[in-house]
Amino acid sequence: MISILTTIGIVVVLGREALLFFQTKEVSLGEFFSSTTWEPQIFEFGIWPLVRSTLMVGFIAVLVAVPLGLATAVYLSEYASDRARGLLKPVLEVLAGIPTVVYGYFALTFVTPLLRSLLGVSLVEIFNVASAGIVVGVLIIPLVSSMSEDALHAVPLSLREAAHGLGATKLEVSLRVVLPAALSGITAAIVVSVSRAIGETMVVAIAAGAAPRNWNLGKDGLFSTVLNPFISGETMTGHIVRISGGDLSYNSIDYDSVFAIGLMLFLMTLSLNMLSRRFVARFREVYE
Repeated sequence: MISILTTIGIVVVLGREALLFFQTKEVSLGEFFSSTTWEPQIFEFGIWPLVRSTLMVGFIAVLVAVPLGLATAVYLSEYASDRARGLLKPVLEVLAGIPTVVYGYFALTFVTPLLRSLLGVSLVEIFNVASAGIVVGVLIIPLVSSMSEDALHAVPLSLREAAHGLGATKLEVSLRVVLPAALSGITAAIVVSVSRAIGETMVVAIAAGAAPRNWNLGKDGLFSTVLNPFISGETMTGHIVRISGGDLSYNSIDYDSVFAIGLMLFLMTLSLNMLSRRFVARFREVYE
């Protein structure tokens, strides 16, 4: 009940302030969802440059976190001894407890120089989406592994014993029996982790860049500019941090734009969580 009231309150506040933004003569709803240029100084308010960087960070984070987190969950659930589990669990808890600003400086001072040394200084900019996405992926590994392990533990022992009785190896049981049986819970873990990655703030604010990457459809290259992860790009959360930290007057167009971005971000994460709940309800397997 409390969470529902909180959600309604957030929507009301964001919606009210966002409505003030869209009621100004300099902004139109059509431009907000169709333009690929975000430059408030010249009254260009196209949300797609910010959405693009946000989705790229989330996509890269998922590529990093899902394989590592899922492999960790399978190991802890099916292979690890009590001693190994006692060692790995605190490590994951430490990863989850590190402040995100530390992750941000880790991305800027370690991951970015590593990428520049491996791929070339001319290819990888100092502020880039790739390093932010990689570190956000490391950040959400504990979330993926913890929720996935819970889903794997919920699979009945009888399924494992039946598979072993038919001659299946430990690996075959893990990959062909346990994982499919826990698919709904694992998928929910991935969707929730994507929501966490999209909502991450400090890592992208420090490592990804402090200016939206605008582009022109048909003029800029798809992989050289629009989808290039090795150049800078400001995410929605990073832009909110940068703008709200400045000296903005109340009810100015820049100030109100923050709430429009926040409402868009809220609707994105809410949609992902609703999708997760729907998937779990649709594919959940109940054992007696």
